[in-house]
Amino acid sequence: MGLTVEKRRLSIEEYFEMERDSDERHEYQDGQILAMAGGSPEQSFIIANIVGEVRTALKGKPCRVAESNLRIRVPHRPHCVYPDASIICGPLQFDPQDDRRQTITNPRVIIEVLSPSTEAYDRGDKFTQYREIESFEEYILISQDRPNVESFLRQPDGAWSILNFTGMETTAKIRSLGIEVPMTEIYAGIEWDAPAPDARNER
Repeated sequence: MGLTVEKRRLSIEEYFEMERDSDERHEYQDGQILAMAGGSPEQSFIIANIVGEVRTALKGKPCRVAESNLRIRVPHRPHCVYPDASIICGPLQFDPQDDRRQTITNPRVIIEVLSPSTEAYDRGDKFTQYREIESFEEYILISQDRPNVESFLRQPDGAWSILNFTGMETTAKIRSLGIEVPMTEIYAGIEWDAPAPDARNER
């Protein structure tokens, strides 16, 4: 999803109140309101595909997948975001400042589908914020213009291991949960103007 900046600044309590009555979703960073613009059809299809595949893979496990309506708070910071998808394991932990219990603080995996307007944010400032979440173990970035999935996995020493899955014949992995998802399922229904490039052939 794209983001547009609104000039007004609110306290986090005012932000929660605004979101309760709003027909649109907004992210929140240090008092600044970021209105979420609509995404492309490809982005919507990919999100639906990955949520469906992960939900099936999680059956029988103490984890659940949520789509982009679930709001996440970065603990100890006035930052609230709506990832494209997230996986929560165990009981939900709610932000104590949100008395409506609509904001959680303990995602294990966060999934974002990249778009031209948000890719730099998703890779940069947003990932930096996510890394402050104690329960956060893995970041999945999915390209929408080619078959490419990136997994960033937190290591015991705090470093991040990066693994790329490229090409339609490949099976992507959510490594922290032992989940495998074929790229053909992630990109089911997606049509590119030209044959989808294989990133391995671009080097």
